Amino acid sequence: MDSEIAKKITATFDHRRLNRSGSSLFAAFAASVIALIVFTVVIVSNLTVRDLSEVVKIEIKTVVPYLPLRSEKELSVGNSNYTMKKSITTVKENNNLEVLEVFGGKDVSEKFQQRVTEFLRDDDCEVNFMMTWISPVKMFGKREVLSVESVFKSHPRGCLIILSSTMDSPHGFRVLKPFLDRGYRVMAITPDLPFLLKDTAGESWLEEIQTGKRDPGKISLAQNLSNLMRLAYLFKFGGVYLDTDMIVLKSFKTLRNVIGAQTLEPVSRNWTRLNNAVLVFDKNHPLLRKCIEEFALTFNGNVWGHNGPYLVSRVARAVEGTDGYNNFTVMTPPAFYSVNWIEIEKLFKVPRTEKDSKRVQVKVLEMQRRSYGLHLWNKFSSKFEIEKGSAMDKIVSDHCVICEKIYVS
Repeated sequence: MDSEIAKKITATFDHRRLNRSGSSLFAAFAASVIALIVFTVVIVSNLTVRDLSEVVKIEIKTVVPYLPLRSEKELSVGNSNYTMKKSITTVKENNNLEVLEVFGGKDVSEKFQQRVTEFLRDDDCEVNFMMTWISPVKMFGKREVLSVESVFKSHPRGCLIILSSTMDSPHGFRVLKPFLDRGYRVMAITPDLPFLLKDTAGESWLEEIQTGKRDPGKISLAQNLSNLMRLAYLFKFGGVYLDTDMIVLKSFKTLRNVIGAQTLEPVSRNWTRLNNAVLVFDKNHPLLRKCIEEFALTFNGNVWGHNGPYLVSRVARAVEGTDGYNNFTVMTPPAFYSVNWIEIEKLFKVPRTEKDSKRVQVKVLEMQRRSYGLHLWNKFSSKFEIEKGSAMDKIVSDHCVICEKIYVS
């Protein structure tokens, strides 16, 4: 009995020891498996991170800028980046070629010379005015018509040429017909920029643009060509250039070879910036030739104003005190820019307070005494309505010849 009990106890003890030994082996095995899993995870993670970073780099290299929906559709059917860039460049080049056609296409030169010469031949023109219009004819609205009206209000015997291929059309003729019916001399003529630039520094610049050797930049090529064309026209024919958002307030007959300052230095009262919205010059004036040279040499199609108001400012400053360039006058801001683009809204609104009313009255009186024109800064003011009873309402009434009230922009 005791022997059997002893055997059972021994067997139990051996079984427990075996269990403990098995547990230890299992624990060791489990620890090994966990270590292996952790090691595998780390390796895989590292590989995954490395692979993902490589994928991201590839994706960045292949990302293209946002494109119009049509281009995105073309991309989805398998066009390469090169094809898209080439297509976009081609469209841009074609658009520029179309713009150049607007400023002087084939068989334009002879007609242009003849029409301008005949229009200017009559000595009855007391002042020869010129404007440019590069937008569609339907955009030549009431504001622009008001500018034309103001020219003839102050110069009933003046002449106005509008250099524009869109206005030189049946639709454009209908816009100008009310003036012709009243006996005013106005004509829209398709321009010929190559003719105007002949034998100037601008001639080679234009050829470079036409052949793609010169980058026109991101700023509207038409706008820059307009800046150049006003200089070239005045150099060829002389006269008065006006922006189509300029209201003429009094006669220009006494003005000769003048350009207007937009801003003055507060202390010295010397001009700091000129503007090319009004230019009054004799033909062949050396300052105009210098401006055309500056345009060709320093053209930058990526900076607004560089080839326009900033250009005339650079040239006028550079030739100050130089022999041969002393026969022009820089007029102070009240002459053409008595109200800046920030304050122009006040003229369109009826003053709400007595203080505002007095300020507007003082400004209007100053314009009556000292201003030849008022620049409306259409880029900023086109959204403003002309309120009845406002200063602008009075200006419109005093300087119109057709006098259709415009209380909307």
